[in-house]
Amino acid sequence: MTNAVVDDSVEEARGRLGRIGAGLMVPIAPANEWRRTVARLEQAGYGSVWINELIGGRESFAQAGLLLAASERLVVGTSVANLWARHPAAMQGGAAVLADAYPGRFALGIGVSAEVLVEASGQKWERPLQRMRGYLDQMDASTASAPRPAVPFPRLLGALGPKMLALAAERADGALTATMPVEHTRRAREILGPGKLLIVGQIAVPETDPDTARAIARQASALDMPGSPYAKALSGLGYQDADLRDGGTDALVDARSPWGDAETIAARLRAHLDAGADHICVNVLALDLDSAADQFEKLAPALTVL
Repeated sequence: MTNAVVDDSVEEARGRLGRIGAGLMVPIAPANEWRRTVARLEQAGYGSVWINELIGGRESFAQAGLLLAASERLVVGTSVANLWARHPAAMQGGAAVLADAYPGRFALGIGVSAEVLVEASGQKWERPLQRMRGYLDQMDASTASAPRPAVPFPRLLGALGPKMLALAAERADGALTATMPVEHTRRAREILGPGKLLIVGQIAVPETDPDTARAIARQASALDMPGSPYAKALSGLGYQDADLRDGGTDALVDARSPWGDAETIAARLRAHLDAGADHICVNVLALDLDSAADQFEKLAPALTVL
């Protein structure tokens, strides 16, 4: 295990984040809907809000600034800011401006996306580990020209495979994982060691009928996407091709997406915390922000006490 010493800034970030945050992976919506939603999540007791980014659409830093301005205490994190969407110096500078404006309330998660999405944007895919390492080098080289926030923002890498997790341990404050079983969380903690943040993304399905819940979860499996990083990571855990077909077997769906009533979902999420996660970004599958906020509010009494 690496990184035996826990940095003070990591401990501070753990305290600010709390144990449970809300992921808002929802398409374009008017700014006022985002303001209303983040206020509802803050009132419900969540410690953070996490936003995603493709290439185009909702730009991470503009979106994060909107949510930070609309809330009072929530940490806003990017899960993840797409490195193919901006120059490394712009990534460093944008994160530093938000961290300077909202001390202790911004977390930067950076990710390499997926080959099919990058190629569709007109860019040439590169080996993820090599691309990330070079990108971090350029970010570090640009710090002199960026603001120096009083409270440094945590830099996290979107990481599923062991090599990217090892790079997160070496070059970042921690890692962000997504829709992986508990055994992946345990392995990720072993690779990162105790001195790094481990943020675990989970899709929660508040539905008690097994067939309905699994059908909903399979809609977001991303296992059939060409070159799926999720399929690759699950294969590394020992899952076979037959386990991954058609959105995954029932057993795999159950391992990746906690479903049931609020107490059952909370127990499943607690298993990730027990396995070494510092913080869980809970995502719900909703077509609009109001529906997402409704689900988060219903889950809040069970989740925010974890």
